[in-house]
Parts: sequence; structure tokens; C-alpha cells
Amino acid sequence: MPGLFIAFEGGDGAGKSTQAERLHTRLMAANREAVLVREPGSTELGAYLRAYLVDGRPLTTNAELLLFEAARTELMSTVIMPSLDAGTTVVADRFAGSTVAYQGYGRGVDTGQIGWLNNFATGGRYPDLVVLLDID
Repeated sequence: MPGLFIAFEGGDGAGKSTQAERLHTRLMAANREAVLVREPGSTELGAYLRAYLVDGRPLTTNAELLLFEAARTELMSTVIMPSLDAGTTVVADRFAGSTVAYQGYGRGVDTGQIGWLNNFATGGRYPDLVVLLDID
């Protein structure tokens, strides 16, 4: 039986990381197989790209989008899908919705293009549940 895929989305400071960590801890305490991932990150490439993106170096909007998608496809291929296939619950701190919000609505990239790239990067696999944290 495939595992459950849960993602936490929301604006900066909404508590995504905190809630994702809390859920992961509760699942583990209940003896459930669970893995916590964050985007970008949780792979060698993701960690490298996260450091690069957070560093504030000049970067075009499209290059930024493609770096996020590269990190996502690596995470899907090496961590998320193998975990789900093994029946493990995957808890994600951000996922594709963040790309739509930040690169689409925040940076003005066509959301249709982002949708296509997200589908490509994820192989069409999205979370079973998305928890949107919406606070002032």
C-alpha cells in the first residue's frame, strides 16, 4: 500500500516548518514510518540550490524557477517516490504550491508554464493532503 503524502504551504512565517516537524514527530511517536522533507532541500542538490538561492545572488526569474524545479524533480525521484512506494508517510515543508505562489503570483511567471513544469518535475504526483496556513 502506498504511503500518504502531506504538504504544508503558506506564506513566510506562517509556521509551515513548525507544523511539518510536529506532525512528523507525532507520526514517529505513534510508530508510523514517516519522512520529513523540505523544499528546496532534503537532497544534496536541493541543499546546494537552497544555499545558492538564499544567498541573494542576482538571478533571473526564469532561472530561479528552473532551479526550484530541478530541486523538486531530484527530491521526487530520490526521496519522495521511493518513500511512498515503501508505504512511508511523507511530510513536506513546502511543495509545488509555493512555486505557483512565489514565482507565479509573486514574480509574474505565467502560471500555465509553472503548472507544466510542476507536472514534469513531479511526474504528475502531488500531495494527498495540502495544509494551507493562512495568517496575517
